[in-house]
This record gives sequence, structure tokens and C-alpha cells, in this order.
Amino acid sequence: MRSKLVLAVLVFFSLLPAIAQVKPAANVGGIPLGIGVGLMDYDIDYRNGARMLGVSVWGDYSLLRGLGLEIEGTAIDFAAPPHIYDFSQYTIKGGPIYKAHPILGIHPYAKALFGVTDANFIVHSVPGYTNDDFVTYSYGGGLEYRAWKNLFVRADYEYEFEHYYLSFRDLNPNGVTIGATYYLHAPRGYR
Repeated sequence: MRSKLVLAVLVFFSLLPAIAQVKPAANVGGIPLGIGVGLMDYDIDYRNGARMLGVSVWGDYSLLRGLGLEIEGTAIDFAAPPHIYDFSQYTIKGGPIYKAHPILGIHPYAKALFGVTDANFIVHSVPGYTNDDFVTYSYGGGLEYRAWKNLFVRADYEYEFEHYYLSFRDLNPNGVTIGATYYLHAPRGYR
């Protein structure tokens, strides 16, 4: 009887590693939110491929496994060419963003955004017509690279579709944004 008890105790203690904890004891909390700002260089697709500079501000919220939401606001109103008078364009857009697994520390992403554009301009053929608002959507993508802890350098390309701009043709502004994103709590794969 005593040998059976010793054997049972030995079997019990030898099987303890098999029932080890498989979930972490605690998760580090935090909001999976990134906030960024950047400088833009855009072909505004208005009168002979004119380019302008602007500022972009964005927020990325990570949902799960690389999928998230992005909200972006832009102001393109600097360095207008001399043949374009009083032109500026402001947009607010939002939509899904997908961040792929990093490749050599570089984090690629793709996004599709939908929003509203407010444009200010002068049209000499239509007196008093100086502002228009319209629906816009865009596709884009880019790369992020860790600069320091939760701060990432970002290079972004975006191609917009602005339907019936000024009521006579579609415009497709496109360009690059160079900036930085700070993550309050880095998304999975970014740590």
C-alpha cells in the first residue's frame, strides 16, 4: 500500500510541468493608438500638373492582427505655383488600414480612406464661385520604421479621387507625405 502511495505521489509531481500556465499572468494595458504629423508634396492635378505643399495629421487605431482604422486631416495650401491664384484644399478622411508583418524592421501598410474635401480657388469665368465641397476617396500605402522606442518615421503615398471637381472634370491629386507617428501603445508586431 505504501509503495502505491509513493508511486502516485511521484507520478503526480512528474506530471505538474504538463499542466503549466499557457496564458500570460498579466497583459500590459494601453490604448493601441498612434498619432502622427507629416509634410506633404502633392501634384494637385489642377492646371498643368501643379505641385503644392501641405501638412497632414493622422490617427491610427489598431483593432486586431494588423487591421485598424485611420483618420486623416490634410491642408494643402503652401507653395502654390504663380499661375494658380488663392488655391487651397482641406480634407478629412477615414477608413481601414492594414499593417503587414515587418520585413527587416520596416512595417508596410495599405489603406483606403473616404471623406470630404473643401477647396478654395478663383475661377475667372464664374464670378463669385470661390469654394466647393465634395466627396473624395483615396487609396494609399507606405512604410514605417522605428526611430526610437514608440516613435516611427513614416513615408506615405496616396492617390485621391475627387469626382466632378468644379463641376467639369474629375481630379486625381496624388503625392507623398513624410512624417512621424508616435504610438501610445505599439500595435502587435511593433514592439
